[in-house]
Amino acid sequence: MDFRTIVPVKQSDFKISYNDRILSVGSCFSVNISKKLKYYNFQTVTNPFGILFHPLAIEKLIEKTLKNSLFNKDDFFKHNDLWHSFDLHSELSQITLDEAISVANQKIGEFRNALQNSDFMFITLGTSWVYTHTSGNIVANCHKVPQTHFSKKLLSVKEIEKSIQNTVNQVKNINSKIKIIYTISPIRHLKDGFVENQISKAHLITGLHSVLSQNTEIEYFPSYEILLDELRDYRFYAEDMLHPSEFAIEYIWERFMETYISEECFSDMKQIDSIQKGLKHRVFNPESEQSKIFQEKLTEKINKIIEKYPFMSF
Repeated sequence: MDFRTIVPVKQSDFKISYNDRILSVGSCFSVNISKKLKYYNFQTVTNPFGILFHPLAIEKLIEKTLKNSLFNKDDFFKHNDLWHSFDLHSELSQITLDEAISVANQKIGEFRNALQNSDFMFITLGTSWVYTHTSGNIVANCHKVPQTHFSKKLLSVKEIEKSIQNTVNQVKNINSKIKIIYTISPIRHLKDGFVENQISKAHLITGLHSVLSQNTEIEYFPSYEILLDELRDYRFYAEDMLHPSEFAIEYIWERFMETYISEECFSDMKQIDSIQKGLKHRVFNPESEQSKIFQEKLTEKINKIIEKYPFMSF
């Protein structure tokens, strides 16, 4: 007897191997999947500019990077003793202006390199709601600047569609071999309101699928549908009831792995999982014979996998 419906996920023609490079950008759900990829030591670059919630923020930074348009003092402002940019996440904010400019421009180089050399790019869209500063610019992050400095707007389906298509075109122009996979973040943005969150996700889904219907070179992974339609229970949410729980992330990761990871990687992933657990193992008596044997076996496993994949580190 079935008690839930399983969201069907079509097997991808694109399969990730350990030799592939992966770039992941977008909302905080992109970080969840990237953490899994990094745990298994895939070659991953995640959100060089920090978390980006809406499609226009992603598009703008890709365009800036590919034009090699460096940040300067006019891109930053001081608030709460830190220098911020409205185009960047607060994790890149710095104590001095020079540091802020230097870090941001370093990330431009890192992002450009990832765009040029990655084999896969995962883009996670979080919301259709955007904030426009009094300067007239749509921001990626408000940095806790008072709300009176912004007006709030819901992006139309057409605006989202145009932004996604521009993003795909720009990325493909610099790296024709890259495989682009989009997903919608299942994280609920209830600060916008319950109904408003649903409208926001609907706009993202409609705009994205309009592009997908016209472009066979990009794919969609249904992380949003898996959490809301397949798991659909508060047991699968964290304590804040907005973010997916660790169990839900693990389940979505398993579905993702079945879809995109080459089966040739599975045995190595099992070995790496064993190594990661071994590294976290708490040794009570390092001088005991048992501990020494354990450490020798662990070192042997690490050396063996690094010999096969020299780029790995533990």
